[in-house]
Amino acid sequence: MRQIAIYGKGGIGKSTTTQNLTAGLAELGNKVMVVGCDPKADSTRLLMGGSAQKTVLDTIRENENFELDDILKEGFNGIRCVESGGPEPGVGCAGRGIITSINSLENFGAYTDDLDYVFYDVLGDVVCGGFAMPIREGKAREIYIVTSGEMMAMYAANNIAKGIKRYARSGGVRLGGLICNSRNVLRERELIEAFAAELNTRMIYFVPRDTVVQQAEINKQTVIQFDPRSKQAQEYRNLAAAIADNDYFTVPTPMVQERLEEILLEYGTVNKVNYAAAV
Repeated sequence: MRQIAIYGKGGIGKSTTTQNLTAGLAELGNKVMVVGCDPKADSTRLLMGGSAQKTVLDTIRENENFELDDILKEGFNGIRCVESGGPEPGVGCAGRGIITSINSLENFGAYTDDLDYVFYDVLGDVVCGGFAMPIREGKAREIYIVTSGEMMAMYAANNIAKGIKRYARSGGVRLGGLICNSRNVLRERELIEAFAAELNTRMIYFVPRDTVVQQAEINKQTVIQFDPRSKQAQEYRNLAAAIADNDYFTVPTPMVQERLEEILLEYGTVNKVNYAAAV
């Protein structure tokens, strides 16, 4: 069983990417479980056809004597879906839901031998407290960072790399690569490849931008379910295959802010003639 955590800047499309790639893995016959680690509880929405799945914390608040079936539901292609949830607004630590959720799944024996993959879709770029549990406690030893060629997405990815490096000292957690969820930034592929090399990793896949993703989300489905013959559906299948075949894992080497800005300047600026040609 491979346990994988997906991190990335808030709003980068991390949950959408996770749900679409797990749909691709399930289509190949893999048994997959997705554990949503975001208090918004939207990590499995597309897999569940848009239904609002009751979170682990909400379930516990209503009835402490709950069963596994109360928190684990089956979604698209048999993917097992769990949403950790969060505390009531203004009360407690938002990371508590992750700790409670993982402990509950372990106690119920949800990590069954037939599972091929468990994915943890973790909130934003927070690599501390409860949000670090998937890697701090050695649950997920394999990390992927969703990013783009935008400055703040790369800034967040660099910060996440710092957290991975910290936990790598005491455990077996490793970075499996960067997933570029394209924002159509100029020279974006080259930029992320250079950024990945600086981090001592690689861009494992470049996911192009396509309006079919939005259409699938409006219809509360993954792209593979909504339009299985589309080019974008194949892109997600290719991403799933890239992760399935990946055997390159590293301890990242995060950079100082000045170096990050140098890379952005090198790949993100062009003269007026080149700019006109690019657009």
